[in-house]
Amino acid sequence: MPDLIPGDKKFQTIPSIKDKALRINLNENIYGTFAEIGAGQETVRNFFRAGGASGTIAKTMSAYDKDFSDAIYGVEPEGRYVTESRLKKMLAHEIHLIEERISREKHPRKMFFAYANTVATIDFAKKYLGHGWVGIRFQTDPDEAYSEIVLHIRFKETEAVLQQQTLGVLGVNLIYGAFYKHDQPKKLLRYLYDHIDHDKIEIDTINFNGPKFSDVDNRLMSLQLLKNGMTEAVIFGPDGNNILPARILYKKNVLALRGSFRPVTKVNMDMFERSYEMFLKENKVDANKSLVIFEITLSNLKAEGEIDEQDFMDRAELLCSLGQTVMISNFQEYYRLVEYFSNYTKSRMGLTMGVNNLVDIFDEKYYRHLSGGILEAFGKLFYKDLKVYLYPMLNPNTGELINSDTLKVHPRMKELYKFFKYNGKVVDIDHYNPEILNVFSREVLKMIENDDHGWEEMLPNGVAKLIKEQSLFNFKPSEDNVIS
Repeated sequence: MPDLIPGDKKFQTIPSIKDKALRINLNENIYGTFAEIGAGQETVRNFFRAGGASGTIAKTMSAYDKDFSDAIYGVEPEGRYVTESRLKKMLAHEIHLIEERISREKHPRKMFFAYANTVATIDFAKKYLGHGWVGIRFQTDPDEAYSEIVLHIRFKETEAVLQQQTLGVLGVNLIYGAFYKHDQPKKLLRYLYDHIDHDKIEIDTINFNGPKFSDVDNRLMSLQLLKNGMTEAVIFGPDGNNILPARILYKKNVLALRGSFRPVTKVNMDMFERSYEMFLKENKVDANKSLVIFEITLSNLKAEGEIDEQDFMDRAELLCSLGQTVMISNFQEYYRLVEYFSNYTKSRMGLTMGVNNLVDIFDEKYYRHLSGGILEAFGKLFYKDLKVYLYPMLNPNTGELINSDTLKVHPRMKELYKFFKYNGKVVDIDHYNPEILNVFSREVLKMIENDDHGWEEMLPNGVAKLIKEQSLFNFKPSEDNVIS
């Protein structure tokens, strides 16, 4: 029986994995190769079991031995096989063989594809749950160039056989989606979890490329991963491409700057530059192994209860234009952000924040869901060599400078705050620019929306020009305020 899912107006059925595989098999024009390494041939198994596979499967293989794999796909420079590079070599090689061996004259309507995965399932000690790369290169018309979907998964199940089964289901969903849902990439993304519970597997990176996805922004698809609960955080670089978190965070010193960046201002950049200078002076911090992350929490992307995707794109565009690495997360609490980084690195970490953010950290309401309350959260936050670099602010009513010495926390939190303050966990950013302390993103945003004069000078070089050229943040220029 197919599963039932609630729709807008009525219940809709989710095709079973057998039905999906059978539909592919019965399409006489779909023809391709399955290359699976590391978890058996679990995806193609579903196509064999569905029946009618002889017209779909050109070849299926598993080059488990490294020497054989290298002989077929080439040597990996770093000697690692569960990588995006390996997956793409597999896809390219198998497509080349199909094109070389199957005559287009004899089969003019065939739409070729290559499905591949390279994974590492749970180890015997069950300390490492495993991960993998999964992808498909395909065409929906014999005369068109190939499109591609590549994703990275992290296993959550604790039995190898269960991980193999889940991988097989995911593979069928991916192939089915590529051929029948490529024109609806957001739905395609959701359907990857058909018949898979979210606690079985995490998709933390996905990229769409090729003619079928020419209008797809992979940063926006990153946001969909978060909205759908498929992952807790995604990272992308200045070029707009999604970056595997493990690859960019592994053994790095990490300095994270959280904000709304709506828009990014001179204050944000001053916070980053001054705190990074201090961070690099810390013991055991190597500039060549350090990474700065500009992080936006999903809660900061919401407007009237819904995530404003265009607003997200506007902020991301500006941060990328400044050459920054951006992280979007579901972490409302800072300790969860630190825990996430700790999955990939044991090196030093730092958090750059303003006074209001630090005051919020000492607010007990954020930790009521923890059995140990705020003490448990702080144990997770400060258990290692983590420092908070605090950027001062001016009291809007008195003009007084507020820093770590003068800020006020709840009376019950005073002694706890003093403990961390006087143990060097909270340090002030002293070499700040006093001339920009009166710049606040929310006020700049109002000025942009109202087309008031003067907001341009509050932003980093080049940002105002981008806002005007692309009409970001509801900017609508008046006749006397043209793009300059």
